[in-house]
Amino acid sequence: MKIINDTNLNSSVAEGLTLVDFWADWCAPCKMMNPILEQLAKDYDGQINFGKIDVEKYPHLAENYKVMSIPSLVLFKDGHALEKVSGVYPKGKLTQYLNKKLAEYQN
Repeated sequence: MKIINDTNLNSSVAEGLTLVDFWADWCAPCKMMNPILEQLAKDYDGQINFGKIDVEKYPHLAENYKVMSIPSLVLFKDGHALEKVSGVYPKGKLTQYLNKKLAEYQN
C-alpha cells in the first residue's frame, strides 16, 4: 500500500480506481483494518490501487475529503473522490463493494 501525502496525492489517485485509507497510529479500529486492506491490495493488484493517509500528519487532507472519523476509506476514480465509508468492515463486505465498483468502472 502506497503512503500518500499532500505532495503525491493527485498523482496517486489520477488513474483508475484508488482506495485511500485515512488512519492514525493511535486508532485501534484502524489497526484492525490494516491487515484486511493489505490482503485486498494483493487480491486486487493491477485492478485497484491502495493508499494510506495519516490524518495526524495531514489533517488538511482529511478535512478536504470530509473525513470526520477514522478509519475512513475514500474511493477515487480517475482523480475524483466518489464515495466514503467509515468504520471497520470485514474483508467479505469490502470485497463485495470493490467487485461492484470494478464492474461499474469497466462499463
